[in-house]
Amino acid sequence: MAEVVTDQLQVWVDQDLCTGDGLCVQYAPEVFEFDVDGLAYVKGPDGELRLAPGSRVDVPEHLRLEVIDSAKECPGDCIHVVRGSDGVEVAGPEAEED
Repeated sequence: MAEVVTDQLQVWVDQDLCTGDGLCVQYAPEVFEFDVDGLAYVKGPDGELRLAPGSRVDVPEHLRLEVIDSAKECPGDCIHVVRGSDGVEVAGPEAEED
């Protein structure tokens, strides 16, 4: 039987492109949150916002689809979901379209 390997995914938000629409916060409030500037940021498992530009957090296994949908539906095209193993973008503005 073949071994199924699921890469750990990581996500980050480009605040320069964020429109503050809030779809990501609706889809996955455990991962995304607004800061006082009205822009979305990722937050770690400790609940703390990662405010440094390009900060990545691991995507919880049970929220993979919600985070990917957030990236696909984001009007600002500012959410990047990448494979942890090689950094290839799987959802977001730089992802290869099917």
